[in-house]
Amino acid sequence: MCGMVGYAGAQAQSALDVVLAGLGGLEQVDDGSRGSAGVVVLSDGCLATAGATGPLAALHDELARRPLPLGGSAVGQLRCASGPCGARGAAAGPPAAQPSLDAAGRGAVVYQGSLDNGAELRAALAGRGHRLDAGGDSAVVAHLLAEQFSSCVDLGEALRQVSRVLVGRFAVIAVHADEPETVAGVQRGLSLFAGVGDGESFLASHAEALDGRVREVVELWGDDLALLRRESDEVRCEVTDARGSVVRA
Repeated sequence: MCGMVGYAGAQAQSALDVVLAGLGGLEQVDDGSRGSAGVVVLSDGCLATAGATGPLAALHDELARRPLPLGGSAVGQLRCASGPCGARGAAAGPPAAQPSLDAAGRGAVVYQGSLDNGAELRAALAGRGHRLDAGGDSAVVAHLLAEQFSSCVDLGEALRQVSRVLVGRFAVIAVHADEPETVAGVQRGLSLFAGVGDGESFLASHAEALDGRVREVVELWGDDLALLRRESDEVRCEVTDARGSVVRA
């Protein structure tokens, strides 16, 4: 199945390995056919990305040729070969499912869904000087996030503001190099789960990606937003509703 995984860990370990394991859990529930897979790792104040077409094994091969640095936070995505992914659709995105970056390469999103106002938002962004040559709705979300982050410098609030202008069904997981301790996710109409483990927390589009690693799973509803935030030797998981009221802390 197509899907997304986000991860924040309290220890200086390879978040990439954890995300790849989560994506592997998603791939095992179907026949393994895949359009593409991609990941992004936050390391030393920068974002490092990789992607490959084909099944997840192709991404492993790419990472063997071009390893990414270690980091405590990462996100990844599997994309269907074409068209919507069943009830949880995935809009067309950049080649090899690499997470969409903003123009400065500081923020990244993985995205599933279908925006009714995607073309309108893209045109508005172009009118404000943004260049979105590819990436479908995913690129639109990444550039909107950059605008909001520049004004509020808070990833969770920036993603909440972006979600308010999106019309349609979607799930988004986002990271930003200027807030490397945080992974944020928001959804409307598509599934998104937050998982809490020991010294680590997850976001995933499907619960199968969390098997064996978490002691608590929280399903997001409506316009719920989840924040995974690394603090000292632990990772907090906070879920708020569309009004910003805390649902789970």
